[in-house]
Amino acid sequence: MSQTDTPAERLSSWLVEHPVYVVVAFLLVTAFFAGGLGGIEMEAGPEMFSEDVEAYAVNEEVDETFEPSFETEDDRTLLLQSGKNVLSKKGLLRMLGLQYRIEERESLRVTETRSTARIVGRGIDPSARTTEDLVRSLEEATPTEVRRVIRKNADKPRFTELLGEDFNPEFASASAALGVVRHDTLDDDALFEKIQAETGRVANSMENDMRVFGSGVTDRENRRVLQDSLRASIPAVILLLLLFLAVAYRDPFDLFLGVTGLAMTLIWTFGFLGRAGITFSQLQVALPPLLLAIGVDFGIHLINRYREEFEGDIHAAMEAAVSPLAVAFFMVMSTSVIGFSANLASGLSPIADFGIVAAAGIVSVTLIFGVFLPSAKVLVESLREDTILPTFSRGPMGAEGSVLGRVLPFHLSVTSRFPVVFLVLVVLAAGLAGYYGKGVESSFEDEDMLPPEDIPPRFGYLPGPMEPGTYTVAGSLRFLEEEFVTSPEDTVTVYLDGPMHRDDVLESIHRMGEDPPSSFVTREARRADSESIITVIEEYADESEEFAEVVERNDINGNGVPDSNLEEVYDRLMSSPYGDRALRYLTEDYSEARVVYSVETDASDGEITSDAASVADEAPRGSGAVETGGVVVFQRVTDEIFRSAINSLAIAMTLALAFLASLYYYLERRPWLGLVTVSPIAVTLLFLVATMRYLGVPFNTLTATILSVTVGIGIDYSIHIVHRFVEEFEARPDALQAVRVTLQGTGGALFGTTVTTMGAGATLYSLSLTPILIQFGLLIALSVAYAFLASVVVLPVVLIVYVR
Repeated sequence: MSQTDTPAERLSSWLVEHPVYVVVAFLLVTAFFAGGLGGIEMEAGPEMFSEDVEAYAVNEEVDETFEPSFETEDDRTLLLQSGKNVLSKKGLLRMLGLQYRIEERESLRVTETRSTARIVGRGIDPSARTTEDLVRSLEEATPTEVRRVIRKNADKPRFTELLGEDFNPEFASASAALGVVRHDTLDDDALFEKIQAETGRVANSMENDMRVFGSGVTDRENRRVLQDSLRASIPAVILLLLLFLAVAYRDPFDLFLGVTGLAMTLIWTFGFLGRAGITFSQLQVALPPLLLAIGVDFGIHLINRYREEFEGDIHAAMEAAVSPLAVAFFMVMSTSVIGFSANLASGLSPIADFGIVAAAGIVSVTLIFGVFLPSAKVLVESLREDTILPTFSRGPMGAEGSVLGRVLPFHLSVTSRFPVVFLVLVVLAAGLAGYYGKGVESSFEDEDMLPPEDIPPRFGYLPGPMEPGTYTVAGSLRFLEEEFVTSPEDTVTVYLDGPMHRDDVLESIHRMGEDPPSSFVTREARRADSESIITVIEEYADESEEFAEVVERNDINGNGVPDSNLEEVYDRLMSSPYGDRALRYLTEDYSEARVVYSVETDASDGEITSDAASVADEAPRGSGAVETGGVVVFQRVTDEIFRSAINSLAIAMTLALAFLASLYYYLERRPWLGLVTVSPIAVTLLFLVATMRYLGVPFNTLTATILSVTVGIGIDYSIHIVHRFVEEFEARPDALQAVRVTLQGTGGALFGTTVTTMGAGATLYSLSLTPILIQFGLLIALSVAYAFLASVVVLPVVLIVYVR
């Protein structure tokens, strides 16, 4: 071996000389990673993205501190009841009977139950202590007694907030009710999910008017819809993959090697996921299409190049194929790893984890197709020579006489004559696309990730094992939103953490509601529609003359809000029948409080969040006011998603450009080739973002990764074209001819990759169940198509202009 051999040439020579060692080593590594597949834990839903946002932590603290009567918290199960009249004696007994059956099961670890049925039962028999006693008292009561107790509680929030908004006190009727069951979950999410599933089975054993809802049900169905989507789409992707690769390779042995390499890639990547303890989230769904795209590309390039170089000597042909491709594979791997590692800059841990796993996957696919596949191919070809194994097609895709070989360079007859004019038009079109694409929105919505309420009819044609299950979460959420007055999406909260007994505190809270911003619901005198400890004080003062005198005595300016001796006012309020309600807005030690503002449902989340922040700025001094609530949390995550997408893209493109320029300078003394390589990726991204806006597809937790994926695939395509062009141009210093040969050889391989990956994206689009996966499948197909067109149409013209 010559001392002047390059590292790529030494690698190719070693691979073809020691194929058995390489194949065995890779199979052992595959077995190691296969052991990690069993350790993969799946998580889905919006909460995993929210946890890294400060507003989420504040919101959790507010919920834990003030404990709303029915909130889907980590230890609560909601019992949803619907019917003609849930307040009839029969309806009340059904709710109470279900709660009794749930309490009786020790495995459900019940610590508390609440419902209107319990309140009515205790109103009939105040001495009743157990649920069984309450059931007995209701069974013995007359309908008249039941209606009397209902009317007596008709103005009490603890009673009415558990009833639908059509509650009619006069007729003692309502069509919807909530029951609350609290469990001792030992802070174990898996245990709670199991408990809530069993609770659901108990409810399902009754009639159809009772169902269960809670975070355990939501988490389970979020995971299940992800599994069902993958179970439906993956077999179809595999079939399409086999079909496309069979056409591309036209050789069952090469097809077997290519599919084996792809399977190993997925095993290595997801085995790493399990070994590293990284959770499989919806973001990881982006990995198979990406890795399959690059794996198919590498495989077709290697086999294609081997066939181009083959002249009867297996080892010489493989050495000649691997030497140039090893450099291209290394460049793709390095730039893609840089690009995906840029996601580590994200403030959302699932996006950062995606970057880590994607980088590991790119390294895996490069090693498998750059090292394992050449050695395995040498073994197979050697067996063919030494045995009677049949030999199939040896012709490369895109050869000069083939259909692809004639079609792919076709545009050069026009574009090569007026290359500068063509590129100016491309730049103008890309600039307009980028300007239009600035309006693409960001989104973080429950609905993007939730299972559908109704399964699309097309899934009914799938074979039994691929058919999706049934989902209840969307229906339960719709029931809550339609039947109950207040939902978390209609309010924002300002949380106050500081001494609430200072004389000026309540006056300051009162002033916070004056002349509110546009997204806040207003009442008379341009005041914000809100609930706070002041609201409870006013309600109790209206009912109790004695308390009203206390308020008046401590109200210096006469506006109905106490501004002195607040501890005395609080003490009286907490010891009154309104004490429980007061605790929803003020803690027992008077150190924390919250103010809940109603907001306009047609206002945007961004507007609401901005307005909430401006109101929080007017909070009492020293109160550490922070705006929070579902809208605020989701908007903060939305902002971080967009920021992560843009920042990661900027970092990836900058570092990739710097790396390619440095490498091309080292290899060819041509650093400007780095900019040439990146140019079609910029065009692809601009057109993709414009298409997203046109189709109404926002940046969300999954589609935000499409920029990274596009950079990964685009760099792969560009590097192959540029690297092959440089090689051909050195052999024949004619730019047009070098481009033509490049498109006939490398362009054909890229076409096979594009068709395969677009098929995978289209399958994900048509066989996914959640909007977020449907959108991602569509964008995968579009991004690959744009990257291919930019690489075989725009990039060749850029190369011609560069040479001239």
